[in-house]
Order: sequence, then C-alpha cells, then structure tokens
Amino acid sequence: MTLAGFAVVESLNVLNLGVTSAIVYDTRLHRRSPLPGGLSFIAGLLAATVAVGIAVVLGVAVVTRLTGFELTPTMRYRGELVVGAILVGLSSFPSAAQRISPRWDFAGMRQRPWLLGCGGAALGFGQAATDVMYLAALAMISTHHPRPVFWPGIVLAYCAIELLPPVLVLLLAAMRTPGARRVQRRLVRVITRYGPRLVRAMCLAAGAALVVNALLHGHNLW
Repeated sequence: MTLAGFAVVESLNVLNLGVTSAIVYDTRLHRRSPLPGGLSFIAGLLAATVAVGIAVVLGVAVVTRLTGFELTPTMRYRGELVVGAILVGLSSFPSAAQRISPRWDFAGMRQRPWLLGCGGAALGFGQAATDVMYLAALAMISTHHPRPVFWPGIVLAYCAIELLPPVLVLLLAAMRTPGARRVQRRLVRVITRYGPRLVRAMCLAAGAALVVNALLHGHNLW
C-alpha cells in the first residue's frame, strides 16, 4: 500500500504530462495521429525507469551479499527517520523536475517517432536517478527480507502507475469526439494547476508519518 501511494504521488509529474501534451498539440497542428510519437515517448520513459529500478535493487542485493550487511531494527528506524525528514523538506518547495521544462524540437521527430522514445528514455534515466520517492520505494523493496519473488513485477507496476496520466491524455487525444478532447484539456489543466500542491501535501503527510513512526517505535533503540 505504501508503494502504491508513492506511485500515485509520482503520477502527478507535470513534466511528463507537459511533454505528452506538447506531442499531442504538435501532431494536431500537422494532422497526424498522436499515438506513434506519444506511445514511443511513454515507452522510453517506462523502459528507462524500470531499468534504473531493477539495477538499483540488484545493486543493493549484490553489495549486501558481498559485505555481509545486515539491516538491524536500529538502522531501519534511523533510515525511516532520514527518509521522512527528506520528504518533509521536499514538501516545502516544488520539485526541480516540475520547474524545468526542456525544449523539444519536434521537427525532426515527426517522421521518426522512435526519436521521441530516445528522448523519453533520456528523461526517464534523469528523473529516476534523482527521484527521492522512487529511490525510497526501491530501498523498501531492497531491504525487505525475504525479498518477494515477483519484485521485478512490483517495480514494473510502480512505473506503470506513475505513467497513467500521460497514457490517459494520449488515449483521450486519439479520440476525435469533442467530449474526449474537453476531458483531456480539463485533465491537463487540473493536474498542472493542482498536481504540485497535492504532491507537496502528500510528501508532507508521508514524511511526517515516517518520522512519527520512527520516533515512537525506535526511541528505545537509539
């Protein structure tokens, strides 16, 4: 449930939604279907994010096995306190990824949708490597003992949930009915306007819960 909550928060990424919307608008201007370019971009994002997640979990497992590292209750609650403090700190300002809007040149990508996939992969690698909530979720999977057999599926499901809004915008844009287009514009407007605020509020709530839990259950282990 915690990982699902993290994934829902991550899905309100304004940057991914903005690039998807830009692809949609560009294809409409040139009377093309948004599906090839949009799906390529989203597939690149998904592949890169999943690859980083699996690499991080496997890397932690290898380091743990080589060093004989054992996670004690004291270390677990200390880590929980640190992650909670970081999340509370992140709630005080918008994420850097949501403040930066990369410039995309669609002129050379219209005939080659796979280039949008490469752009999505590059963006996905950059986001995954610096995303505190995603790295915290991966740490939770890595330190779970014993690790679930289906943990790659958990990573894949997390990343899929994270990309649900861009996929929904793309599917709505592919429909030619006025109602679908109104819903698409309203969805983009609502997430762009309220998404960052909701993300900060949920980071604050999750961080405060982790800090309180660490202090309540780990006070006798310090």
